Amino acid sequence: MVMMVSMKRIFWSLIFLCFAIGTAHAQQVPIIPLPQSVQLQSGHFELNAGTRIFAMDAGAQDNARILQQSVQLALGLKLPLVLGAPDARAKNLIVFADAPKSEVATNREAYRLHISPQRILFEGSATAQFYAVQSFLQLLPSKKSTALKLAALQIDDTPRFAWRGLHLDVGRHMSSVAFIKKLLDQMAQLKMNTFHWHLTEDQGWRIEIKRYPKLTQIGAYRKETMKGKQFNPTVGDGVAYGGFYTQEQIKEVIAYAAQRHIMVVPEIELPGHSQAALAAYPELACTPGPFEVATTWGVFEDIYCPSEATFQFLENVLTEVMDLFPAPYVHIGGDEAPKTRWKASAVAQEVMRREGLKNEEELQSYFIRRVEKMINSKGKRLIGWDEILEGGLAPDATVMSWRGEEGGIAAAKQGHDVIMSPTAWCYFDAGQGAKEQEMWQLEGNITLEKVYSYDPSPKELSREQRHFIRGVQANVWTEYLPTPEKIEYMVFPRLLAMAEVAWSVQSQRDFAQFEQRLSPHYARLSRQGIAYRIPRPVGLDDVKSKAGMLTLTLQAPVEGSQLFVSVDGSEPDTRKSAYKKPMKLKLVRGKNMVVKVLTVLADGRHSAVQQAIFSGVKK
Repeated sequence: MVMMVSMKRIFWSLIFLCFAIGTAHAQQVPIIPLPQSVQLQSGHFELNAGTRIFAMDAGAQDNARILQQSVQLALGLKLPLVLGAPDARAKNLIVFADAPKSEVATNREAYRLHISPQRILFEGSATAQFYAVQSFLQLLPSKKSTALKLAALQIDDTPRFAWRGLHLDVGRHMSSVAFIKKLLDQMAQLKMNTFHWHLTEDQGWRIEIKRYPKLTQIGAYRKETMKGKQFNPTVGDGVAYGGFYTQEQIKEVIAYAAQRHIMVVPEIELPGHSQAALAAYPELACTPGPFEVATTWGVFEDIYCPSEATFQFLENVLTEVMDLFPAPYVHIGGDEAPKTRWKASAVAQEVMRREGLKNEEELQSYFIRRVEKMINSKGKRLIGWDEILEGGLAPDATVMSWRGEEGGIAAAKQGHDVIMSPTAWCYFDAGQGAKEQEMWQLEGNITLEKVYSYDPSPKELSREQRHFIRGVQANVWTEYLPTPEKIEYMVFPRLLAMAEVAWSVQSQRDFAQFEQRLSPHYARLSRQGIAYRIPRPVGLDDVKSKAGMLTLTLQAPVEGSQLFVSVDGSEPDTRKSAYKKPMKLKLVRGKNMVVKVLTVLADGRHSAVQQAIFSGVKK
């Protein structure tokens, strides 16, 4: 706790009092993800009503307007925007410029942010300037001011990985366009550049395909949804559920993401997870049906049949999808496709005989290869989950490794691009701590520290093979996340940790330092209306002691929040148990004292009750 307070005091002194001169570690500024290099310099820049912004081209002007609007919102200062180049001797300027030709970076995402006493420089490509703006905005205080002194410094930064992604499943539970935009805003602030939109599932088809209207007329709606995690027997809620995105809404999201330098990659599941499509067009299955849109979770045996009718259907569907999405990639799933129906299907067995395939795994490889040729013919590339390795990998496919790292390692050794997304670190629908101390009783326990600990570049690969690791991605599956609030709780603040895993140099990362830089970001998330998981109070730890008296010293985890404490195992009472100062506790040998703490934010939102056990140790 003392160290945290000390680091905060050092940071604000550096930024606002501006007495520090020379070089400092990147960890001394609260920027997430951690910049590669931060050099503190002599003097300061005063941002005030007389500061002018200069931008020379269209990309720079877009970034300048983002800065202009953000500064006005954050500080109340409306800075004038001037199109063109400033006089070389002019002062009190903010300038957006390309990197000098002698310093052109090979990475278009690499940026320089230079704050000198005379001017602030955002340097690099349009994308790089955008990222420089995001770093700059994280240096601004939360309170409005008519003038602000910023310490002179230079940040030189470049991402570790090209693919820095977040996946959202809308098949199980659908998110509104407004919520997706809110999520994209958060991604942009963290320099994440890929939104993986999981659009089709057994439980719902969510994208309008004009050639096949029944996909949304029938496939987008299920008659009910299973309650909780009851499977034997399954209990439904009796409430019809569904919806889909029109092609105009799809375009709206893509355009919104592009303005934030985020690529949107669609996922159309095949050959499995296709029951919603089969409910609409049962002739695409190996059995006659009828089928219904799934009302339970899990893996289903009815999948697309490898018939010519299926391939024609998929070509037509994927053509419409590829015409909508400008991204160079199409994700086809390829995971969890049982072969039961294929083994009993005369159509599937005839394809195997005709193509000389040994088993149904090779038939799946044949299926994926045909789809890849179709995708490649449109100038796009195929991505699939690591099951697409089974039976032989399609020639130009990118593998998304989710069942551990093994699939990614195997693909990289074969010379294929890989996105690492293993469940143990990257599945944000998993719980974040002890189940009894979480808002919802979800399986798994992927803590913030566990996410942060991930290194997407496996040691099993050679230096050359590691070049095929294109990036890393967090995944959100929504079987048990039906509301925006639940999704935000599971995603934040873990997404900030994943952003740093994806962007920052492995050797510079340190979790203790990350937690210190993370602290002011909770207030930012609150201001932006994000229902993040409220962290555990500082100082609430299990204790074993022979001492008769102990002092409980706590610190609220979010600025402006209040703690409420009970020491008898009961739930904290917000009417009378406010924590105001360190508490003296008497321990009895051989007995446990259960201390429970509730954190309440300034806006009234509260944490799950956190607890610690104080044990009086026997002689």
